[in-house]
Amino acid sequence: MAAPVRIVLIEDNDVFREALRLLLTLDGDIEIAGEEADGSLAVELCRRLAPDVALVDYRLPGLDGVEVTRALRRDCPEIAVVALTAAAGDREMQAMLEAGAAACVRKDESLDAIAQAVREAA
Repeated sequence: MAAPVRIVLIEDNDVFREALRLLLTLDGDIEIAGEEADGSLAVELCRRLAPDVALVDYRLPGLDGVEVTRALRRDCPEIAVVALTAAAGDREMQAMLEAGAAACVRKDESLDAIAQAVREAA
């Protein structure tokens, strides 16, 4: 079996972040390396933990998802970014992709779709 994909969850909604943590690790092929609720602390966490993928919410306190994505692509280009949006319109999704996200998934998509985006980005 291949090593699990190591991810960092960057999500400010505690309940949603906890649900993601529990559900994404069920299959054993994804490991949560760390979590952060504040965009301004996310890049340093990723720099320290060196995950394969950062799952980044669009709306965050501190730096928003676009700013976090730009900073990660600049400072940690080896870390793939998967953008996570709630009710983001096409403009928000496009902004995340233009900032360097490998993929953009909506929070209301199936967990399988979110996990698949993480696996493909890795």
